[in-house]
Amino acid sequence: MAYLFTMIPIVPGILLISDPFLKDPNFKRTVILLCEHRQEGSVGFVLNKSLNINLDDIITEAAGIGLQVYDGGPVQKDTLHFIHRRPDLIQGGIAVFDNVYWGGDFEQVLELLRNRELKQNDIRFFVGYSGWSEDQLKDELEQKSWITRQADSGLVFHTNKDLVWQDALKELGGEYRQMVNYPIDPQLN
Repeated sequence: MAYLFTMIPIVPGILLISDPFLKDPNFKRTVILLCEHRQEGSVGFVLNKSLNINLDDIITEAAGIGLQVYDGGPVQKDTLHFIHRRPDLIQGGIAVFDNVYWGGDFEQVLELLRNRELKQNDIRFFVGYSGWSEDQLKDELEQKSWITRQADSGLVFHTNKDLVWQDALKELGGEYRQMVNYPIDPQLN
């Protein structure tokens, strides 16, 4: 099946949308926000794969907060990361794109959540991350495993994780809109 893949520069703030036929179970029908890209490797977080746990299930200091935690990817599943869109409230984050930041002062985040000064839709927590070694992401893009596009906060903080992959493709228009209807395994059709 021939279709075009958007190719934009690999920089923080792009979305990696998995090819409809990508078979890797870690990345099947996923959308990843790329937060870091350097010569030695890249880091991002899966936006549409939640875990069946809340923040207070893994951090005792978060008792009562009850915020959903996402599966950031298969690397270092013993780490916790977050992205947010409130740099006016959270200090120390790394700018990813248009007012979306990676990390920051975790104690400050907990306090803001406890006091309800930070809305739950302004922050996402991830266990683990998606990572690529030097040139690995470039190779995967050349193999057409990923469709790239500029991120927007509406997709990054989408209120329905089950629609992120479809909406990311639909917004690209044209042939990409049709991809949302492709079967996961065309051999089963």
